[in-house]
Amino acid sequence: MKVFIGFCVVVSLAISSFAAESKMKTAERIQAASTVLDEIESAPDQRIPEEVLGSAECVAVVPTMLNGGFIVGARFGRGVASCRTTKGWSAPAFFTIKGGSFGLQIGGQAIDLVMLIMNEQGMKNLLSSQFKLGADASVAAGPVGRHAAADTDWKLKAQVLSYSRARGAFAGLALNGAVIEQDKGSTREFYGRMVPFNTSLKGTIEAPQAAYPFLSTLSKWAQTASGTPAPAAANEEKK
Repeated sequence: MKVFIGFCVVVSLAISSFAAESKMKTAERIQAASTVLDEIESAPDQRIPEEVLGSAECVAVVPTMLNGGFIVGARFGRGVASCRTTKGWSAPAFFTIKGGSFGLQIGGQAIDLVMLIMNEQGMKNLLSSQFKLGADASVAAGPVGRHAAADTDWKLKAQVLSYSRARGAFAGLALNGAVIEQDKGSTREFYGRMVPFNTSLKGTIEAPQAAYPFLSTLSKWAQTASGTPAPAAANEEKK
């Protein structure tokens, strides 16, 4: 029993440490998320297929997700998400992601993580601001390449498609067990008040100027399935 309690304490301390290390200013996180997506999609072959990214209802990026090395399931990251609206990409929502792996993780390393919310049910789970991948929302490793295969399995596969980049290698990633929650501290830091996911991701509020690097990158790469570029940001015409 003492061994188990001690192990739990170690895991808790590890996750707390990762949370402190990975906390960055929200504006810096937005810029980092923009850079990650731009670099991934600029690759000639190892990228998210145009059809897949173009069909996503929402895009969530974690610029740095820390892996706990030998600690079981000790992963932590802070990310930013935006969803399509009738006026363009929504104001950003900030979230944390914890866990997502079981078993011995050898050689702790940081990865960049991209998650695509592919349908209305997936978006509903995201708007709830707290859900578990693989339980509340189905998740699968996304296809990789300039174009998706001729079949449409990826459209029916899961509510969320996930990808990772580590040491230059880009691939689909299974994230069963990862818990996503609203990052309330970062939300208050960015907006100066608490803004629910429903408010930001549905385009109810304007996107602050600091959000445009990420939203512009989304507009650049995440064209609609018909090939028409989405506007850079909801209400951006009011700037």
